[in-house]
Amino acid sequence: MSSHMLVDTVRVAIHAPEGIVRAGLVSYLQHDRELAEVSVSDVRDGDVVVVATDVADASALESLGALSDAADVLFVLVVAKMQWRADISAAVDRGVRAVLWRDSFTPADFTRTLLAVAQGGGSFPASLQGALMEQVQVTQREVLVPRGLAASGISSREMDVLRLVAEGEELSQIAAKLCYSERTIKYVLYGVMKRLRLRNRAHAVSYAIRSGLI
Repeated sequence: MSSHMLVDTVRVAIHAPEGIVRAGLVSYLQHDRELAEVSVSDVRDGDVVVVATDVADASALESLGALSDAADVLFVLVVAKMQWRADISAAVDRGVRAVLWRDSFTPADFTRTLLAVAQGGGSFPASLQGALMEQVQVTQREVLVPRGLAASGISSREMDVLRLVAEGEELSQIAAKLCYSERTIKYVLYGVMKRLRLRNRAHAVSYAIRSGLI
């Protein structure tokens, strides 16, 4: 990495089998000083990884796993010919945060998308947004609601308990306020921590606050 690179520069790794496609994408990075290319030899060096593919299908998603086993890698897929044949939720699970149709975006669109993804955002074509929303609704209706869970995966009772823990209440006080036994409150907390892999009560409260649940 160049020693003169800006502190806030977004590092972009570009993976494109076709040399001419890769050269074009690399040239787009020159349109914004906040972006800089890094070697694709280790995509984990990049803040965002751009992957060019002819068709977005199951095998294309498999290739993302082959590129990196790091769970926090963020991908931008550049898809040729607007061919999407993959499960959109599976793509998101693999780290895909944006999709661009190769024949219909400008250099400005490209750089704007990279910066948005690096800052925690995303960008999907309207048709894919619709598909993703439909899958979220199905999950909500058929999986979460029957189990008394919200979209966050935490039930209203669990949120009430976490809120009171965050306010410094003892378990006996929480039990009295919510009209449950102290044993039930302990069970509720244990269930949340186990399901979300949280280490202790403080970690659970911190998670709830960061997620905007309480």
